[in-house]
Amino acid sequence: MPVHKVIVDVLLKPEILDPQGQAVANALPSLGFAAPVSVRIGKHVEVEVDTDTPDDALQQVGKMAEVLLANPVIEDFRVRLA
Repeated sequence: MPVHKVIVDVLLKPEILDPQGQAVANALPSLGFAAPVSVRIGKHVEVEVDTDTPDDALQQVGKMAEVLLANPVIEDFRVRLA
């Protein structure tokens, strides 16, 4: 079976405060950057799976994200092929 690389991007839901993102947003102007409207900090996870098709890989990693990689109460995630 071929190996498929799947990317999972996890971010806090929009209604959840992101103190780490806010700290970065506040620091950027003091480093000479224009003040951003907002900054959100998240996780980027790469998973390689041995499946028959890319769709199988996306489905399998999507289930992984639902169960382990993301907290569905406070986080949203997106699964895509690399």
